[in-house]
Amino acid sequence: MLLARIAIWVVGLAPPVWLTTALFRRTLGINPVETIILVEGRWTLVFLLATLAVTPIRRLTGWNRIVQLRRLLGLFAFFHACVHFLAYVGINHLFELSIIVEDVLERRYITAGFTALVLLVPLAVTSTKGWIRRLGKRWQRLHRLSYVAASLGVLHFYWKVKADTFWPLVAAVTLAGLFAVRLAYRKKRR
Repeated sequence: MLLARIAIWVVGLAPPVWLTTALFRRTLGINPVETIILVEGRWTLVFLLATLAVTPIRRLTGWNRIVQLRRLLGLFAFFHACVHFLAYVGINHLFELSIIVEDVLERRYITAGFTALVLLVPLAVTSTKGWIRRLGKRWQRLHRLSYVAASLGVLHFYWKVKADTFWPLVAAVTLAGLFAVRLAYRKKRR
């Protein structure tokens, strides 16, 4: 498990390290802000989908120890979502609240993305063992919001890209597959 954790840390920190290096070297292309926002948004979805894949992988393979990686994967999803959001509000809009609020209210892809981020906040806060104990069975119910957040994240991505929908559709198919495995397992249990 140690090697898997190290790999997650390396992969989780690689995008912001690469983006920072590329920013200083001026190799992020013609619109570096857009590149930062796009890369961090994609990594948010990668980690969110990886987090949701833990239980299906465990059920399909019997590899129970993979569950130990779920919290780290989820926290990296939240980390990348925060960097994505901060790049949008800080670099793109210079924390101009009126513009940000207008975007959230008027642009459906931003509404979906912002709602997904808001849903991830309580999941990140309650990811500790202490919160798991305090919330008991309610913790599991609360953390099912990760499926809603992932769905909104995929929708956000799809609505944002407009023309090149290949990667948003890959994310949507992946999420649909995770839903299908979850539903099949539920049916089997009944």
